[in-house]
Amino acid sequence: MPDLSPSSRKLVLGSTSRYRRELLGRLNLPFDVAAPDVDETPQAAEAPRDLALRLALAKARAVAAQHPDAVVIGSDQVADLAGEPLGKPGDHQRATLQLRRMRGQTVVFQTAVAVVCQASGFEQVDLAPVRVRFRDLSDAEIERYLRAEQPYDCAGSAKSEGLGIALLDAIESDDPTALIGLPLIRTCRMLRAAGLVLP
Repeated sequence: MPDLSPSSRKLVLGSTSRYRRELLGRLNLPFDVAAPDVDETPQAAEAPRDLALRLALAKARAVAAQHPDAVVIGSDQVADLAGEPLGKPGDHQRATLQLRRMRGQTVVFQTAVAVVCQASGFEQVDLAPVRVRFRDLSDAEIERYLRAEQPYDCAGSAKSEGLGIALLDAIESDDPTALIGLPLIRTCRMLRAAGLVLP
């Protein structure tokens, strides 16, 4: 008979994000990757933090439905500018507009993570908000940055793990990898609670 103890369950990352894949790889746990089929459209008047929490859990549940014996991680990040959600810009023009709006402002990157195991009935979701204060950027600085890094697949148009750090005055967080896309401190806590063995 197969070993179905919690520590032997397969781990699946319910995300196509290469950033989350690289972060999860730091834990030295074998894992598979599966794309969650989830509509990410915000609901009417949905706060950014609520959107991130809802989508992280929806992604984990969607993948867990396809892998019921596995422990599944879902995550989502929404940039929150004074209560308004900012998504991935997708192109240069929208990234320019985002960074112009964020200059001199504090943006809260609401990063949520969920862990679900259908077979055991385990389900947890948590939020790791990261407060990021942007410098009062000139148009020329914004243009140079975007041409150099092209962060069009990142919520908020800036990669703090790369050149984007030069755009910032300060970062406040109790889970530093959250800004990159997966809060590993919270993820480890939840994986242990789900029965996985971590160092």
